[in-house]
Amino acid sequence: MTARTPRHTGVIPPVVTPLTADGAIDHASLERVVGHLLDGGVSGLFALGSSGETAYLTPARQDEVIKVITAATAGRVPVLVGAIETTTGRAIERARAAERLGADAVVVTAPFYTRTHPTEIDRHFRDIAAALDLPVLAYDVPVCVHSKLDPELLLPLAADGVLAGVKDSSGDDGAFRRLAIGARELPEFSVLTGHELVVDAMMLGGADGSVPGLGNVDPHGYVRLHEAAVRGDWAAARAEQDRLVALFDIVGAARPGTASATAAGLGAFKTALMLRGIIATNTMSAPMRALDAAETAEIAACLDRAGLTRV
Repeated sequence: MTARTPRHTGVIPPVVTPLTADGAIDHASLERVVGHLLDGGVSGLFALGSSGETAYLTPARQDEVIKVITAATAGRVPVLVGAIETTTGRAIERARAAERLGADAVVVTAPFYTRTHPTEIDRHFRDIAAALDLPVLAYDVPVCVHSKLDPELLLPLAADGVLAGVKDSSGDDGAFRRLAIGARELPEFSVLTGHELVVDAMMLGGADGSVPGLGNVDPHGYVRLHEAAVRGDWAAARAEQDRLVALFDIVGAARPGTASATAAGLGAFKTALMLRGIIATNTMSAPMRALDAAETAEIAACLDRAGLTRV
């Protein structure tokens, strides 16, 4: 078997996008988030993913985010940028903008809103890759785009050099395992899990790294988990994962029936970062709401139990 040398490994958090109270991009807070993640030892950053509220941002604000993150990163780790659009032409347009603004790779979903056939999804990725000089990673997030990227679709694209990797946020752990098995014969293809509660298990099954939204709050923890898994210390990896599972309880702070799962999760991440003194506000993109004082107090208690400092 060929030794694997995947291009993207380690912990690559999907960077949150801090906003000012009036909804503008908060440049200073975003720079602090980047510094916090780099200090945590992450191996890359994923800008404009779901945790970055990319679907809520205008193209101009998306460009703003890319500029701030690439400047603050200053080449210390690769910056992957989401080019998440409904159709091929629109995704190419966003990917080319990311390329101009310093992205090291782009991350693309299947087409959505339109009804789509697997042959069209295949063509979508091939056309995007052909239009760029950057590596393209697939983003498997069926809860948002309503198409599952099966290994039978992804592995031929990887073998043909179309895809450099995949970020799997499907929650389909069986399909992920089949993808990891198939990737053993694709030495440069990166298999990354977005399932932040089972990173240890996914690493044992062949993942090259993780893209955990909770990594915004505790990058050090995910880096410790990854390093333990790489050295084969599965007891240490499990212990770190168990602690992070408990920390993930922050996403349940939003009162039931008052917020979407997206608003509850991202709102919790932003609120935790605010409590840790990294971002100035927990403002969310409309129509989502920020978490209130009682919900914030619940998140503070979770941070304390996890041993994370706050201001």
